[in-house]
Amino acid sequence: MAKESKVGQRIRMYREKLDMSVSDLSHTSGINETIIKSIEDGEVLPALGILTKLSRALGQRLGTFMDDQFKPDPIITRADDLDAAKIAGEGMNDHGYASHSLAIGKPDRHMDPFRIEFEADGVNESSSHEGEELIICLAGEVELKYGKEFITILKTGDTAYYNSVVNHSLRAVGGKPASIYGIVFVPF
Repeated sequence: MAKESKVGQRIRMYREKLDMSVSDLSHTSGINETIIKSIEDGEVLPALGILTKLSRALGQRLGTFMDDQFKPDPIITRADDLDAAKIAGEGMNDHGYASHSLAIGKPDRHMDPFRIEFEADGVNESSSHEGEELIICLAGEVELKYGKEFITILKTGDTAYYNSVVNHSLRAVGGKPASIYGIVFVPF
């Protein structure tokens, strides 16, 4: 049974505004039609890489699919409010992480900052998309795979900055959950 998903609803709305079929969006974004249908129907929580590709194909910022309202600067996200800021619904997605937007309500932003929580030893799902990313490890150990051969472990306080067009993946390792701040810049 499908769940309510503002992300899926907004993807469908922008796709229909552009008079695009699911097949057209699939071709433009490089995302499988079945995945797009599942996202639109609220059956799948999209990974950030997939959401980035869909937003680009629809000519929208990544934040367009997450924002509910405008808030004046500065945007403050209290640690106690992070659960309310999950971008794609409740709980972990199929890739073993939950993303929390740290900029909800700022429609004119140029970066998309997130707090991301990983399940222990989650799925290693790679993605690539235009732009750059800055990762700051908050807790636990996070494996970063970048390109075909580079693999490193980020520990609390470690950072990584990279071109996100190169295939990359992040996941908790060491048998414990982990969390990061991730800042994504996608040129528009």
